[in-house]
Amino acid sequence: MAIAGTVLVTGGAGFIGSAVIRHLIDRTNCRVVNVDSLTYAATLESVAAVSDSDRYCFEKADIGDGDRMRNIFASYEPEIVLHLAAQTHVDRSIDDPTVFVEANVVGTFRLLEVVRDYLRYHPSIRAGFRFCHVSTDEVFGSLEDEGAFDEGTPYSPRSPYSASKAAADHLVRAWNHTFDVPVIVANCSNNFGPFQFPEKLIPHMIISALEGRPLTVYGDGRHVRDWLYVEDHARALIQIAERGTTGETYLIGGRSERTNLDVTSAICRALDSLQPLSGGISYRDRIEFVQDRPGHDRRYAVDCGKLEREVGWCREVPFEEGIEKTVRWYLANESWWRPLRERYTGHRLGLGT
Repeated sequence: MAIAGTVLVTGGAGFIGSAVIRHLIDRTNCRVVNVDSLTYAATLESVAAVSDSDRYCFEKADIGDGDRMRNIFASYEPEIVLHLAAQTHVDRSIDDPTVFVEANVVGTFRLLEVVRDYLRYHPSIRAGFRFCHVSTDEVFGSLEDEGAFDEGTPYSPRSPYSASKAAADHLVRAWNHTFDVPVIVANCSNNFGPFQFPEKLIPHMIISALEGRPLTVYGDGRHVRDWLYVEDHARALIQIAERGTTGETYLIGGRSERTNLDVTSAICRALDSLQPLSGGISYRDRIEFVQDRPGHDRRYAVDCGKLEREVGWCREVPFEEGIEKTVRWYLANESWWRPLRERYTGHRLGLGT
């Protein structure tokens, strides 16, 4: 199956969604409908490079607004839905879980109901239809020093964010089993790259360094994550929509485990090379350890072997190359991230107070 017709992307003005849209417009011939409510972390500047295409359409809408979404589906008649709309920042979920339950759980439920109605009234579309739900490896909880998550790992979410995503995953699978909605679930590891909102670890560290702020690392800095360059993730999602099997789950990872301290140090090395400080000082001298996040999971690792075997995807951008590309992008695109500092000034989140 090749991507064709109309693809509807929810959350297309966000970090991963915008990467998917840029990829679809640049490398396929499909029509793309970007549905986004433009919450604090979204910006249409992230899709500005493709927004003039006659194959791109934008609809400002909340996935929880059933009537609005039904009208959008009726107007565009999509064959594929890539569902990325979500609240995603763990720290914010600790400070205000309600928003995450409403957006990630209730929003996904209402979107599934729209899709169910849509397929009921458009039976000719059902055979080739795919609802690809984009989730996270955080739903599986925390690992010890060995092993990796795979598609059979039991769920054990440990933050309000991961619990809300786990609930959404279960809803999606239930709508497949009970109502025969053709779904695919994709659980990805930590993404990084251009156009990421400044509250997330890597852009936060880059921008803090450029602004002369301390580079604050939670706890002892030895929490491990698997890092995935966002363009590789976008390719994976499109290949899953093309070649994946409905009803299945695919894990997407970068095979790049790093501690948070390792990540911060890699950013410092790139900045030392690309924009060195005077007097022989390293950006690494600004690293400070601060109070840990409540309930901070110790380690994530992802076995993406099923995706590689069955879909034919593989990572193209190694972690070190991706970090340099990302640092270069933020150095060259202050005009993109500077206005976002009005929404997030770099202050500490996630203490649960």
